[in-house]
Order: sequence, then C-alpha cells, then structure tokens
Amino acid sequence: MKIFKFAFIAIAMLTATVGNAQNNGGNATVVAQNYDISDNLDLQAVASIFGESKDLEDFERRLNDPSIQISNLDLNGDNYVDYLRVVEIAEGDVRIIVIQAVLGQDQFQDVATIEMERQRNKTVHVQIVGNSYIYGPNYIYEPYYYATPVFFDMFWLATYRPYYSPWYWGYYPTYYSYWRPMPVFRYHRHVHTHINPRNRYSYTDNRRLVRADRMYSNVRGNTLERRSPNRSFASRNENVTNRRALETTRSSRVSNLESRSSNNARINNSAARTEGISRTNNSNLNTRNTAVNNRSSSARQRVSSEEFSRARSNNQAVSPSNRATVTPNRAATNNNSTIRNNSSISTQRQAAPASSRIERSSRISSQPNRSFSQPSSSPSTISRGSSTPTMRSSAPSSSRSSGSVGGGGRSSGGSMTRGSR
Repeated sequence: MKIFKFAFIAIAMLTATVGNAQNNGGNATVVAQNYDISDNLDLQAVASIFGESKDLEDFERRLNDPSIQISNLDLNGDNYVDYLRVVEIAEGDVRIIVIQAVLGQDQFQDVATIEMERQRNKTVHVQIVGNSYIYGPNYIYEPYYYATPVFFDMFWLATYRPYYSPWYWGYYPTYYSYWRPMPVFRYHRHVHTHINPRNRYSYTDNRRLVRADRMYSNVRGNTLERRSPNRSFASRNENVTNRRALETTRSSRVSNLESRSSNNARINNSAARTEGISRTNNSNLNTRNTAVNNRSSSARQRVSSEEFSRARSNNQAVSPSNRATVTPNRAATNNNSTIRNNSSISTQRQAAPASSRIERSSRISSQPNRSFSQPSSSPSTISRGSSTPTMRSSAPSSSRSSGSVGGGGRSSGGSMTRGSR
C-alpha cells in the first residue's frame, strides 16, 4: 500500500511540474531529479566523524546527535529519522563495526559497516562499506586520516571488550530526540559542512575483508530486505551497478544540462546582439534621414532668402530712373513753393503714424550709400537745389503726399532753412 501511495505522489508531482513548464510558454526546462534511499546517508561524513570520535560510544552519539544530523534515513516511513545503533565484532586483528537502523521492536536493518584490519607493521586499513541493499554492491570508501585517531590503539588491547549498543526501539539516550528528514538537496548541502577536508576519501570497489559478511552474520539486520525485496538498489536503479555509477550518471546529466543551458544562453546572447545591431542601424538610418531633411530645409531657406535679395535689388534698380524724372521738375520750383512744400510736408510728417515712420526709416537704411559731387559755384543755392530732389526721390512719385515723401522733405527742409538764414 505504501508503494502505491509513494508512486501516486511521485506521478502527481511530475504532472504538476510539467504543467507549470507548459504554462511558462515552453521556455522552462523540466529536470526530473529522482532521489534514492542512499542519498540520505553520506559515507564520507560517516568516515569523517569516525576519525574524530574518542570511542565507539562517542561515535554512536555523533551519528544520532540532533544538532549535527549526520543521518537523514527514514527506512520505516514514519516521517522521522531512524536511530542508528553501533555493534562491534572482533576476531584476531580484524574489527567490524556494524551500523544498523532501528525500525521497530526487534527490527533492524544494516546500513553500512566499518571494517578495520591491522597489518604486521601495525598500520591499520579502514574501509567504509555500504550495504548492498541500500548502496548496491562494492560501494566502498577508504579514508586516509591526516592524524591517526586516538582510539585506534585501544582495539587491540588485551583488556578491550567489543562495544555493543544498549539502545533499542523506544529506549534511547537522553541526548537523542526525534527530528524529521529534510529534503535531499538540503541534506547534501548540510552534511558537506561536516566532512573534514583535511582527510582523503578514496573510492574503491575492492573489498579487503572477504570474510567480513561471515563474521557479522550473527548480528545481521535485514528486516527491510525481507519486508520489501523489490526496493533493493538493483530494483530501484536498473541501469547502474551501485551508487558510484549512479553519481557518475547524474554528473553526466548535470553536465549535459549545463552545456545545453550554456548553448541556449549563447544563442540568446547572439540573438540579442543581432537585435541590438539592427536597432542601432535603424537609429543611424533615422538620424541620417533627419540630417538630410534638415539640410534640404536649410537649402530651401537659403534659396528663399536669395530670391528675396534678388527682388529687393531689382526694386532698388528701378528707383534711380524715377529719381531722374522727378529731379528736373523739382529743380524748377522757386523758394516760396519749396518753403510751402516743406511746411506741408512737416505737417504731414507730424500727422503720420509711428508705423509709417518706422517703415520709412527701414527703407532709407536699406538703400545703399550714395555720394554726390558738390558743384563749385553758389554753395548754398546749389546744395539746396541738389539735396532736395535727392532726398525726396527715395519714395515712388505716386506716393508724394504720403509718409514716404516726408523723408525727402525732412532733409530738404533743413537745407532750405539754412539757405533762408
């Protein structure tokens, strides 16, 4: 029943993940991460705390310390981490330390064994061997400690007695308390901090003690194997031999996913770069079009100003002929008519509005400077006769009575006043 429940939960989670990926528009990558029972107890961490312990009792305390949480195993499925007890078997120069999970009343399951053998030169070889039901066959680590553990010499004393854990189901030490298992990815990050990096942990598939299984057969715990034979490592992972092969397969999958993500990132970067280049080209083209339009508009402005100057020069070219026709008529007038004309012009100038005076001044200033040669005889009379028509001829003859004639009368009137005086 538990197996069907577990399978139903796994299928529901996978369906929810795929649905979320489809809702994201197909841009998300779905990675199905299948966790295994062996992910919940790191044998390198077990080897690390074994070398730091004072004795096997301290080693068992470290395995079950709630503040350290070296283990994350929940083999009986009660949503609590199982208590791990330690049992030692001694035979000659060989010591085998069995780590068992307490699953119930008189129910135990072997998790791993620590196999020690002293050589003739009194060096000790240590191997951490994972149980084949949980880790697969021949999953072994050999720890090389930077300093020899202090209790290694105690194993071969004549007065030494093998350790056998006094704790069992419902009867635990005072330091122990139940805790719930954490997610596997969080456990991996957590347990990594409890692995001593000064030690070296070498993987091997060569077991030194062939007779180890025979030695601890009397204390073997295989409750889970007998209860759920289809949950063995070979049944859970059909295409790999042991946990080492499973880790290699996962690493290759992760590397493939990383390479795919990096390729996708490069493709996205190249697409973004191409889009940026096209946007830059479009902006440059718009800038060029704007500059061309500005130059064309400025050319049109220059052409209009040139036409205006040309028209003004034509108007100025017509004015001397008018002056030539008006000059003889005005030269024949006598002094009295000139004075009357001056008085009438001054009256008109006083009555003219300010706008006409501004227009006269602008027209006079726009005309080019003209120089007249003064005759040598009769300075006052000749200057009066010559200056009067010259200044009065600045406006067309048809507007003699308007404000434009007043400009000529202004200067003429001044010259006549000097002549009368």
